[in-house]
Amino acid sequence: MAARTRNGTGEGGTAPCVVALCAEIGAALTPIIGPRGVAALYKRSLFLAGRTHPALLGLQENVQAAMDLSSLEAALTPLSDAEAAHVGGALLIAFYELISSLVGPSLTERLLRSLWDRPLSDPPASEPPP
Repeated sequence: MAARTRNGTGEGGTAPCVVALCAEIGAALTPIIGPRGVAALYKRSLFLAGRTHPALLGLQENVQAAMDLSSLEAALTPLSDAEAAHVGGALLIAFYELISSLVGPSLTERLLRSLWDRPLSDPPASEPPP
């Protein structure tokens, strides 16, 4: 996320950056575990990160069969960029650690590697590299 926000998201661009990263994680995982599996991981990540970051409290209750990123963006937008980065970073770490606990760090890295260093201006990767 830090690499992306350094690449010109501008003031107030952190919330959309976090949302974009979540969407890309979802896109990378959906072919493997389906939209309901991604939603379940996202829901659990919101719950875990929400325990220490009140801005995320209760957002998991809106997640059903798909990730609801509009409520995430609405929760992060009023925050300063620094706060949004802190809260969004906690969510992304929880998401990563949860995936890693299920499939292992090596496979998680392979699945998500293409997302980490790409600027927001780049189109989303359709498939992670081998």
